Amino acid sequence: MDVSNPIADVVPSAHGPVLAVLASTSTPLTGRAVADLTRPRVSQPRVARILAQLTDSGLVDRTPAGAASLFSLNREHVAASAVAALTSLRHELWHRIAEHAGGWASPPDGVVVFGSTARGDGGIASDVDLLVIRPADVDTDDADWQANVTDLAARVTRWTGNPCEIVDRSRDELQVMAATGERLLSEIRRDGRAVVGSIALVPAPNAA
Repeated sequence: MDVSNPIADVVPSAHGPVLAVLASTSTPLTGRAVADLTRPRVSQPRVARILAQLTDSGLVDRTPAGAASLFSLNREHVAASAVAALTSLRHELWHRIAEHAGGWASPPDGVVVFGSTARGDGGIASDVDLLVIRPADVDTDDADWQANVTDLAARVTRWTGNPCEIVDRSRDELQVMAATGERLLSEIRRDGRAVVGSIALVPAPNAA
């Protein structure tokens, strides 16, 4: 999965970023505004051509506004639900991770996605990085726990096509990392997205 632009996995053309912008809001936008919001950036002339094509297909509504035109996704179109699903693939991934973790015999105190997948600035070869916070009453070598962690990593790779790297730590071990000034904790606190528990479970590292 292209973690910065997941819709590109199915819609590899510039239509993907344009549709992603329109699907993310119910506010009609000018062509210039759509171009400014595309990630990766699509030029305004190309956006204008794409909007014309999508309007012709009925997937996008065009409303005259003086000398300009406003564009919005036609959510009654039969393809609109597919577009919405494609533009929310990262949220679907968060949901699947949380659902998997909720089925463990000893569910983790927290699961935090961090790195490029959380920031949305990676690419198709980026790792999916997870911090899994182990409950205090579960040993690090607990067979069931390790089987669940291993299965989660395999399933994330199956769901996305990306390698999954898991940092497995207890809350006490995170505190030790914080005491030694481990900078990874700062990255996780800054960019991480907690899909189970709270980002507050990740302690701030002590200053050197």
